[in-house]
Amino acid sequence: MSAQATLTTEIKSLALKLGFDDVGITGIDLADDEARLLAWLAKGFHGELHYMARFDTRRARPAEITPGTIRVISVRLNYWPNEAAPAWPTLADGSLGYISRYALGRDYHRLMRNRLQTLADQIKARVGDLGARVFVDSGPVLEKPLARNAGLGWIGKHTNLIHAKTGSYFFLGEIYIDYPLIIDQPATAHCGSCEACLPACPTQAIVAPYQLDARRCISYLTIELKGSIPEDLRPLMGNRIYGCDDCQLVCPWNSFATGTREPGFNPRLDLDAPRLTELFAWTEAEFEARLAGSPIRRIGHERWLRNIAIALGNAPPSPAVREALQERLSDPSALVREHVQWALARQDTITFESKQTAQLTDRALSR
Repeated sequence: MSAQATLTTEIKSLALKLGFDDVGITGIDLADDEARLLAWLAKGFHGELHYMARFDTRRARPAEITPGTIRVISVRLNYWPNEAAPAWPTLADGSLGYISRYALGRDYHRLMRNRLQTLADQIKARVGDLGARVFVDSGPVLEKPLARNAGLGWIGKHTNLIHAKTGSYFFLGEIYIDYPLIIDQPATAHCGSCEACLPACPTQAIVAPYQLDARRCISYLTIELKGSIPEDLRPLMGNRIYGCDDCQLVCPWNSFATGTREPGFNPRLDLDAPRLTELFAWTEAEFEARLAGSPIRRIGHERWLRNIAIALGNAPPSPAVREALQERLSDPSALVREHVQWALARQDTITFESKQTAQLTDRALSR
């Protein structure tokens, strides 16, 4: 066995010992993906994700980001929290808030970065003079195409990576490296004729197979968008207050999903099925303290309240919901006040429509 093959095998063993669920190695040719990225940007589908355009072609050219790079080590780490409340019943209960299952526990960035850095250091100890750079959502990296090319899964029609044996609930991380490791075979696609994810998207953000308009995506709206959420999309968001899992929840391949082995990814603070009125009452100090170490904390208290206001607007009308909203009518944030005012008007609309439906039903039954 060659030195490259021996080291490649050893690296994969080290990665698994560090707790990663899978590891693969690929080269750096992303020419086809670069063309798709540029077409996506040209359509404006990235919205306010300006960093996507800032690095445009360099994002698909690893050696321009980290000179000398000739290989990429790609890893994945399962996050599905087995201990979380079932997703669909939570989504169906308008008095509760739904948070994407990846964000219920500790922030994955530091955990994965530390392990990847350990792996990079272990490789350096074996090779000597080595260039290696670690990425976990921390740079202009086309992580899904790289993971696909490394054999970790294929990119599904919802644009998430899917693995045939473990579904799509996992994080990705990379090490750019200047050593000629043996590369793996790319994964092949297995979505077939299935398009379950397209109609499942609440806001119809998956505009065609393999094409996501981020401007309509609830994950983008609740996490990335800093300002006002478009009014026509607010009723469609339901009770989703941080991220969205619907396109993955309906994916048949996730019937094989493997739960996480990381205790830190399991739910904290009952965030798997939280009562909206309770979350809406958190002060900024409570938000900062309770969500320390959580990925949710990055959106800040203002956007947290904005998102919850929309969910309360969509909730079944009740005195508790109306009282919670009215208490925020004079919030210091104009952004929060705007969404609270919308939510109260939305509550009035739901109440009126419910009464009309009840009257029509009574008339029909009396005939």
